[in-house]
Amino acid sequence: MSDADHLAEERKPLGWHWRGYHPHLDDPGRLQNVGFRLADSVPQHLLKRWRAEVERCSDEVRAARLHRLVSRFEDAGYGGCQLRQPAIASMVQEVLFYGDGDAYRLIDWCVMPNHVHVLLQPLRPLPGIVRAWKAVTARRANRILRRSGPFWMADYYDRFIRDDRHLEAVQRYIRRNPVEAGLCREPHEWPWSSARYRHFE
Repeated sequence: MSDADHLAEERKPLGWHWRGYHPHLDDPGRLQNVGFRLADSVPQHLLKRWRAEVERCSDEVRAARLHRLVSRFEDAGYGGCQLRQPAIASMVQEVLFYGDGDAYRLIDWCVMPNHVHVLLQPLRPLPGIVRAWKAVTARRANRILRRSGPFWMADYYDRFIRDDRHLEAVQRYIRRNPVEAGLCREPHEWPWSSARYRHFE
C-alpha cells in the first residue's frame, strides 16, 4: 500500500468504544487530542515493574493506571529519541500536513524527541488516520535510519475534547511541551510545533 493509500484509508467510525483505559469516542467532526510514542521511549524494566504494580487491578483500572504511568515518563527523553533528528522530525511534521483538509483539520501539533502530540478535527474515522501516520512515518524513518523493526509503540492515546476549557488546556499543553521539557525557552522556538507557526500569524 502506498503512502497516499495509507492516508486515504477509511473505515466505519467506531463511536463509543473501549481500548482498556477511559472511554474513547471515534466521531468524525469531534475534536481529538492524540499522542503516540516511539517504541523505545519507556525502558522495558519500568514497563515490567509498572505492569506488576497494577496486576491486581481490574482490566479497566489496570490499563488506565499503566497509561498514566507511561504518560508521566514521556518527557524524560528516554530511548534513541530519533525524532530529535531534524530529517525525521521534519518528515513526521510533513506527514501530518499531508492529510490536513482532506482526512482531518490539523489544529495544533508538536513533534517531541520521543513522542508526538496532535490536536485535530477528524473528517474520517480516527483509528485509520493514526494508523496511516504511524505506518508512513515508520517506513520513512526506518529508511532514513537504515534500520528495520518497530518504530512506534503499538497503541496511541486519544481523548475527545469535552468543552472550550478542555480545548484551551490541551492547546496550552501541546504548545508549551518543549518548554516544560527544557528543550527551548519559548514555544515558538521549537521547530516542529504549531506554536512556531502561530507566532508569525
